[in-house]
Amino acid sequence: MSSVPLTELSDRAREIFQRVVEGYLEDGQPVGSKTLAGEGGVDLSPASIRSVLADLEAQGLLAAPHTSAGRMPTESGLRIFVDGMMRVAEPSAKERAAIEERLSEAGPIEQALEQTSAMLSDLSGAAGMVMVPTREAQLAQFNLVNLGQGRALAVLVGEDGGIENRVMELGGSLNPSALERASNYVTAHLAGRTLSQASAAMHAEISTGQSQLDEVSRDLVERGLAVWSKDTAQRPVLIVRGQANLLDEEALGDIERVRSLLDDLENKQSVAELLESAREADSTRIFIGSENRLFALSGSSVIASPYRDREGRVVGVLGVIGPTRLNYARVVPMVDLTARSLGKLIG
Repeated sequence: MSSVPLTELSDRAREIFQRVVEGYLEDGQPVGSKTLAGEGGVDLSPASIRSVLADLEAQGLLAAPHTSAGRMPTESGLRIFVDGMMRVAEPSAKERAAIEERLSEAGPIEQALEQTSAMLSDLSGAAGMVMVPTREAQLAQFNLVNLGQGRALAVLVGEDGGIENRVMELGGSLNPSALERASNYVTAHLAGRTLSQASAAMHAEISTGQSQLDEVSRDLVERGLAVWSKDTAQRPVLIVRGQANLLDEEALGDIERVRSLLDDLENKQSVAELLESAREADSTRIFIGSENRLFALSGSSVIASPYRDREGRVVGVLGVIGPTRLNYARVVPMVDLTARSLGKLIG
């Protein structure tokens, strides 16, 4: 069922809808008409309130659990609330001080990332996640070795002596001299550079015809670089802390949902891909329930924000994951502040 736009709701319906959502996010319980009509509540009779609640349910914004006469927001309702009605609660001075202090004591960047994930979990009551920035090694040498049957071994040697290799499927026969020319050309561009820096320089030369390589050697260079670029993108490092926070009393009443969520978190490649989608966001992104395929079955929400180094370059993404009843108004600015604080530690 599609939900109506917020602009089509009457002032009375907007007020009741907002109170239901805020009440639900506050304690995780459906909100009933008696609660809404209580002290300091909506200036309507319980019967009138029930009528509005029924209309909001018919419009796809609220739902009524079988075990309660109260209402709770649907995923569509939560999205409308988050985008158009949520009043963000900025972190308190105490929370700000705690974030700054814990990160300042973290030590090496690896320890800071571990601390950040644990801290997000503690402050949000959910699970904290930090995607670690990839650090490219300085490279010294590149070799292509003929393995026969249309295959070659691409070997990268780092300035620290580290060696990594990947098999390339090229097809057809390989000319030994072309392999040697391609290897020498790449090695000449690697001195003192990372692979991405060398790759950019080589692509610029090849595209402008300044490389002085024949077509076969150019193809080998481009294929060799593609192998490493793809490999780097497929090796995200993700730190997840605080999974135990997801096992609260209410969650244990729906153990299948919790099991599904924990299984999803074990698939760090997929979680990293979801966080990666927030990498270029201008601000913190919120994924609610089935809006993302990964957590559709577990009905979970993700709040994620990119963090930048001192030059403003995005180097990673951090965030929290928890049930859709997360206190978005409190957690969103907290995630944003943590991202900015972590960025100050990144060189």
